[in-house]
Amino acid sequence: MTALKNGFPTILPGVNIKTEKNAPKYALRKGENIMNNIRWSILGNNLPRFIVFGLLLCCLCISGCAGSLYSVNMNYEAFGVNIPAYLKNDNKNLNAAITVAEFTDVRKIDDPTVIGHVVESDGMKVLVVPKYAKPTQAVTTGIKRYLAKAGYKIYNDAGKWNAKEATPKTESKLVVGGSIDKLEVTCRKGFPTDSYNAVVKLTLVLTDPVKGNMLYRGSVESNTSLEHVSFSETRMEEQLNIALGDAIEKIFEDKKLAQKIKEALI
Repeated sequence: MTALKNGFPTILPGVNIKTEKNAPKYALRKGENIMNNIRWSILGNNLPRFIVFGLLLCCLCISGCAGSLYSVNMNYEAFGVNIPAYLKNDNKNLNAAITVAEFTDVRKIDDPTVIGHVVESDGMKVLVVPKYAKPTQAVTTGIKRYLAKAGYKIYNDAGKWNAKEATPKTESKLVVGGSIDKLEVTCRKGFPTDSYNAVVKLTLVLTDPVKGNMLYRGSVESNTSLEHVSFSETRMEEQLNIALGDAIEKIFEDKKLAQKIKEALI
C-alpha cells in the first residue's frame, strides 16, 4: 500500500510491495506519466483486437437477448408432507390401489410449453419454459407421490385422460385425473427489488372405472409471491414449486374427497 508525498508514491511502514525488478510487465506504478505511456501502449498495440472483440460482444448480446429463455424445474417431492389422518391408508389394504391418469393442460395459451415470463428492466418479456418435465407430467407425478406417501399403491396404466372421455380401463377401483387450469410463474425486475409471483390452479376428478361414473370433482388454486433484491432462476423455480406443492396438498385436504376414496376402496 502506498501514500502520496509531494506528488510521488511513498511506501507505508509495514506494507510489502513488489519491486520494479519482479513486477509483472505493464504493472509498474511509478508516476502518472509512466501509467499514461503504458495505457496508450496497450491500447495502440491491441486496438484492432479490441474493436473486433467489441463487435463480436455486441452481436452476441443482440442475438442472445432476442433468443433468450429462462428455464425452471417443476418438481414436487412430497418430502415431509403431513398427510391428513382421514386420508391415510393406515391398514395397508392391498386393494387400496389408485390409477393416476396424466392431467390435461387446459390453460388458454398458444404454446403449452410456456409456463411464465420475466419482465426485464427495459420492459422486454422473456419466456420461461420447463427445464425437464412438461407441466402435465410434473403435476401428475406430484399427485402420484402424494398418494403413495399416503399409503396407496399407484397404477400407471391409464395414460392421458381428459376426464370427459370414457374412464380408462384399469385393474384398480379408482381413477384419478384432472386438468391444469392455471400454471404460471412471473418475475418483474425492478428497483430496489424484483417481484416474483406464481399461481397454480388444478381440477381433480375421481371416477369409478367399472361403473364409469364420476365420484368427485374439485378445484383448488394456490398463489405465492416474493420480493428480493436480486434475480435468479432458482428463486422462480422455488416459488413455482411452492405453489404446485401447496395446490396438490390443499386438494387432498377436502374430507369429502378422502371419504370417496375410502368408500371406493373398501
